[in-house]
Amino acid sequence: MRITVAAVGKLKEKYWREAAYEYSKRLGAYCRLEIKEVADEGYAEGLPAAEEEKIKQREWQKITRQLRPDTYLVALDVRGEQVSSEQLSARLDKLALDGCSDVTFIIGGSLGLPDQALRRVHWRLSFSRLTFPHQLMRVMLLEQIYRAFKISRGEPYHK
Repeated sequence: MRITVAAVGKLKEKYWREAAYEYSKRLGAYCRLEIKEVADEGYAEGLPAAEEEKIKQREWQKITRQLRPDTYLVALDVRGEQVSSEQLSARLDKLALDGCSDVTFIIGGSLGLPDQALRRVHWRLSFSRLTFPHQLMRVMLLEQIYRAFKISRGEPYHK
């Protein structure tokens, strides 16, 4: 299976980079992993909604240039579906059985993804109704993908 994480912004702190690297390394035994980063758009707090939407659109355009045509798109979205680790594992298994072996998880910028993006994706996934820093979210996503593969193979780790 080919898994891509397309994210707005870079992992700035060393400890986030090290954590992401560790899970990326572990995932190498289970899938072909790619991490694609696009630059975030700088902005000042208190922008009008129309300006925020323009920023989200520009970030989305950068992401779309990184997407392969037939990839299954999963947007991380606070309003998306919440699932357990076992359910995520089952969903990835089902995709693979259905012949969909190319999955891209999208992490938007700090303003989120535009509605246009959320309409285009195949699945909107929420880790929680809570808001997490984007750098932490990337590490959490990689850990959950790793956990999903371990669960799928019946290997110890997920308890």
